[in-house]
Amino acid sequence: MTTITRGTVYLVGAGPGDPELLTRKAAALLAGADLVLHDDLVPAAILALAPHSMLVNVGKRCGAKKITQAQIHEMMTSSARHGMSVVRLKSGDPAIFGRLAEEIDALRAAGVPFEVVPGVTAALAAAASVQASLTDRRTTSRLLLISAHHAEEKQAAPRQDWRALISADTSVAVYMPGHDFAPLQQDLLAGGLSPQTPCVVVSRAGTPDEEQIRTVLGRLVATPPMPSPTILLIGRTLGRDAQPAEAALQAAIGALQPAGGLLRS
Repeated sequence: MTTITRGTVYLVGAGPGDPELLTRKAAALLAGADLVLHDDLVPAAILALAPHSMLVNVGKRCGAKKITQAQIHEMMTSSARHGMSVVRLKSGDPAIFGRLAEEIDALRAAGVPFEVVPGVTAALAAAASVQASLTDRRTTSRLLLISAHHAEEKQAAPRQDWRALISADTSVAVYMPGHDFAPLQQDLLAGGLSPQTPCVVVSRAGTPDEEQIRTVLGRLVATPPMPSPTILLIGRTLGRDAQPAEAALQAAIGALQPAGGLLRS
């Protein structure tokens, strides 16, 4: 049974937005928290699981910052020092492009106890929604999670050497891909991926408002803008459908049937 400890900060993954995809531990911590510092993208249905908590939106979306990261650190540490149980609620999984490392550093420096609670990350939620595996022992043995967004001090960094990272047996999940896919498409094609590599852009994965656009890498730049947050999935496994599996199933059933009729119980 999960118990919440006062004076502790819980860095919790809210998953993609569906309350049913929360871990039981995350739900229990929300129910018992004094203070919930949540991302902009956490939906009301999940926040409703913390009916007795003080809710503070500390989201930083699309460059519109309500609060700085340093202020978030201060709110976490000062609230915990005053004996509050604090849930820092992050969309998806806190360890995947969620600035978890910076917040852990701040909590450690302040001597504040903390715990990390994982959540379902957007790449897995999107793959589930499009009914695709991101790996396949027959075709795809590697999965690459990348972000197209960098901290300001990294914007002038050299471009990534994609040939060293990807090959035909790699699935790629691009977080925060933005709306201009031209640079990414150019890099991936230059890195050796085929223009026919299947792609799926998923908007608001795992929520009732989810949208999907299927295309191929060579036509990725023609994808119209979609509501944020979006994630881009790229890889051969995304081109598979249910037909081969269905055909194999029907063949197996046929092999079990006696000549001249169907199997009967």
